[in-house]
Amino acid sequence: MKISVLGAGAWGTALAIQASARHQVKLWARDAAAVAVMRASARNSQYLPEAVLPPALQIESDLAAAIAHATQEDGLIVVATPMAALRSMLVALPDGARVLWLCKGFEAGTGLLGHEIAREVQPRLRVGILSGPSFAQEVAAGQPTALVAASEDTELAAAAVEAFHSERLRVYTSADPIGVEVGGAVKNVMAIAVGTADGLRLRAERIGVSADAPGLNARAALITRGLAEMLRLGMALGARSETFMGLSGMGDLVLTATGDLSRNRRVGLLLAEGLPLSQILHDLGHVAEGVYSAPTVLARAQLKGVDMPITAAVVAVLEGRLSPVAAVDLLMGRQAKSEH
Repeated sequence: MKISVLGAGAWGTALAIQASARHQVKLWARDAAAVAVMRASARNSQYLPEAVLPPALQIESDLAAAIAHATQEDGLIVVATPMAALRSMLVALPDGARVLWLCKGFEAGTGLLGHEIAREVQPRLRVGILSGPSFAQEVAAGQPTALVAASEDTELAAAAVEAFHSERLRVYTSADPIGVEVGGAVKNVMAIAVGTADGLRLRAERIGVSADAPGLNARAALITRGLAEMLRLGMALGARSETFMGLSGMGDLVLTATGDLSRNRRVGLLLAEGLPLSQILHDLGHVAEGVYSAPTVLARAQLKGVDMPITAAVVAVLEGRLSPVAAVDLLMGRQAKSEH
C-alpha cells in the first residue's frame, strides 16, 4: 500500500515509522529545512528525538507530491496535523481520496468535528479517524498498543487495518466515527482537569498541607464523571453509547489523564503550580489539543443543552476566571443528584 502521512509531529512520525516496515510511506513536513535535517540525521529531533527514522521511510516537503503518492487506487492519506489545520488539508485532497485523520477535537469557531468538516468541504472524500490510547514514543518504539479505526465506510476501516495492524500494533474497527471523535475531543479536556487535581495534591504534599487537597479519590471521581460528560455529549450528537466503553472512550481517557507522557495532563499539573498558561504552552513545545478544544467542547455542549460541569471548570481555569483550588471547590459544592 502507498501511504502518505501529512504532518511530521510526534504521532504522525511514529505511525509513519511503523507503517514503513511493510508499505511505501511518505512523511510530509511543511518546513523544507526541517525535512533536510531529518533526511540527513534520520531523526525527527524536534518532535520525536528518541526514534530512528528507517531508511525505507521517505521524507517529503512537497505537499502535492505527498498527496499524489497516495491517491492511486490502493493509496491512503493520513492527516497528522493539529485540528486547526484539518480543514485546509482536506481541501487540498482530490475527490475520492481515502483519508484518515489523527487530530482530536472540535474546530475552533465552527465547533465542528472532523467528519462534519469533511462533509462540508469535501463530501466525496472517503473519510475516517484513527484514535485510541497511544503515546507516540511507545508506538515508535514498537511497544504494544491498540487503536480503533472508525468510519461509516467499512472498506476504508479495513484499509486502516491493512496499513497499520501488526504484531505490536492492534487496530480494531468501528462504524461510529461520531463517538470516536467525541471521545478524542473530550478526553483531552478531562486530562487537564485530572492533571490539575493531581498537581494540587502534589503541591500540597510538598509543602506539608495535604489534608484538604484533592487526592486519589478525587482523581477517580474526575475520570468517572468525565466519562459521563463524554457520554452525554456523544449521545446528544448521535454516537453509540458502547463506543465510550472502548479504546477511544475509557481507554484514551485513562491514558491521557494519568500517563506521564500526556501533554494535556502536563498542562494541568503546571496550572496547579500557579504558572501562567502562556508560559506553560511556550515551554511545552508541542500542541496540547485540550487547551484549544475545551472552549469549543463547552460551546457545542451548551448548544445541545448538555451539562458538562468539569469541562466548564477547565475552561474557567484556562481563561483565568477561576483558580484551580476554586474550581475544585465549585465542583464539590454542586447540588447532590442521581449518578445516572
